[in-house]
Amino acid sequence: MRRPEGGRVPTRLGRLRRRLGFDRNAMRRPVDRFQWAVGVALASVFLLVAPVLMGWAWVWSYDAGTRTERHEQQTRRQVTATVLGPAGTGGERYLHQTVRASWRAPDGGVRTGEIPAWRDARAGARQRIWVERDGTVTVRPRHHSRTLVDSGYATTGAALVTGLPLLGVYCLVRRRCDRVRDALWEADWARIDPHRIS
Repeated sequence: MRRPEGGRVPTRLGRLRRRLGFDRNAMRRPVDRFQWAVGVALASVFLLVAPVLMGWAWVWSYDAGTRTERHEQQTRRQVTATVLGPAGTGGERYLHQTVRASWRAPDGGVRTGEIPAWRDARAGARQRIWVERDGTVTVRPRHHSRTLVDSGYATTGAALVTGLPLLGVYCLVRRRCDRVRDALWEADWARIDPHRIS
């Protein structure tokens, strides 16, 4: 690339420096440099604080999730439920969504109650269900993929909790700087054209 006469070849570092407001542009006002300095400072705070909080959120959520996984795997068992008949008529909304069934709890006792229905859930049909130690019907133990997803949500939340307040501060600073810039422009126009109608 040929160097233009009387000028310098623009570099990426030079362009970045101009965008951040740290060049020697005579047109740049102190208020512009102040705004960009605040922006760089807030971005630096985010880059320093956010990784720490995000890492802490991941570890906390992952540990809590794996503890829940282990607890549910130890306390929940699959048993075979036998359909006794249709569920009670407590409400039309759930009449065809549950059936009355019986099953043997892990402690050896026989339990009877309503469980979610499935296709061809007639009297005598069998279905594997998850129960607690006392025989209470529950859902399958927590899967590890859910722990990973929840940890991802916690990490994203930590980034937002860190970044949004900093962004709010920057917006307030920029709004204030815009007002100062408008006042300076008005003062400059007044000096150039004293007869200009406001």
